[in-house]
Amino acid sequence: MELCQVPDRAGAADVSRLFAEHGNALLRFCYLQLGDAHLAQDAVQETFLRAHRRRASFRGECGEKTWLTAIALNCCRDIRRRAWFRRERFSPALSDLPEPSEPFDPGDDTVITQVMALPLKYREAILLHYYQGLSVRDIALATGTSENTWSTRLRRARNILKNKLERWYFDEEDL
Repeated sequence: MELCQVPDRAGAADVSRLFAEHGNALLRFCYLQLGDAHLAQDAVQETFLRAHRRRASFRGECGEKTWLTAIALNCCRDIRRRAWFRRERFSPALSDLPEPSEPFDPGDDTVITQVMALPLKYREAILLHYYQGLSVRDIALATGTSENTWSTRLRRARNILKNKLERWYFDEEDL
């Protein structure tokens, strides 16, 4: 009887590389999806476990970032489906957001606050497209839904934000 398995070193190295390249961005993405740092860490850990288990099934139809983001999105959705999550109210505090890998000056947080107030399906569209930098095609490929669905969600989210932020930004010369 074998008590432990010898880990696949090549697979572990690949997952380590993926984590080094995308771990921080996925942590921030999961935090914005779940509103809790510990849940976000759990989601990222589960993302890389699933990626390690399924790396042989990665066909290369999309980029690694798209593939990992799709897995992370599904992990976040799984967590949000749990009964205890629905009873709790998690809302992300921008001050608790994990540090970005690149310097960022948030200035006024009105835009991100309004994005986080969007209904979930529109918030996902904005975060996947603008925050994760995925094209509509990549989002559709990763989630297995149509490009039209994501285009529509993105357009509706933009319209909601446009209405909410209509008077937020103006030039001093306009006064």
